[in-house]
Amino acid sequence: MVDLEYKGLLKRVIESTPKKEMSDDRFKLPKAEIFYEGNTTVIKNFDKITDVINREPDLLLKYLLGGLGTAGEMVGGRVVFQGKIPAKSIQDKIKEYVDNLVICSECSRPDTHLVKQGRTVLIRCDACGAIRSVKSRKKKTVQQPSETLNEGMTVELTIKDIGKKGDGIAYYDKYIVYVSGAMKGSMVKVKIEKISGTVAFGHIVEV
Repeated sequence: MVDLEYKGLLKRVIESTPKKEMSDDRFKLPKAEIFYEGNTTVIKNFDKITDVINREPDLLLKYLLGGLGTAGEMVGGRVVFQGKIPAKSIQDKIKEYVDNLVICSECSRPDTHLVKQGRTVLIRCDACGAIRSVKSRKKKTVQQPSETLNEGMTVELTIKDIGKKGDGIAYYDKYIVYVSGAMKGSMVKVKIEKISGTVAFGHIVEV
């Protein structure tokens, strides 16, 4: 009898307790404070960003280095990248990381953390309980169809350099094209006379 009364009381307490509303409004991703020192790019508030998104600094840094194609390191609470990286590129990459690896795909809340099961890394949402795997995103390489160059063809080329014998050098897909009488920097129509492997020879066609 006591147990029933206790359970009934507990149920009423739970029902009457206002549920904590979790809102994305409280999640404000800090804007990266970026400045340049010589030939380096610095994110001044990197530690604050990682605190807000609840991720280890090394994880975000690794993601940024890969996405921005540069080298860098943490110095205190800052990150220093080699080279002058456009601020927009950095902001976009941080947002991309948050969208893909912080925000829950089910409830769109930021209350997630990473858990590891064997070799698999999972994202678990503390708000709705959803779990999904973190898949490494490989850059998709779009393979362009190889252009075929044939003897007798006329193609438009830009002369990029001048060879030792004074011929202009241009490039057409995988081919190096030597053009007699061409000037560096000029764009010309070239008739292909001979092809040997990936090396072609041609002359300028008068327009």
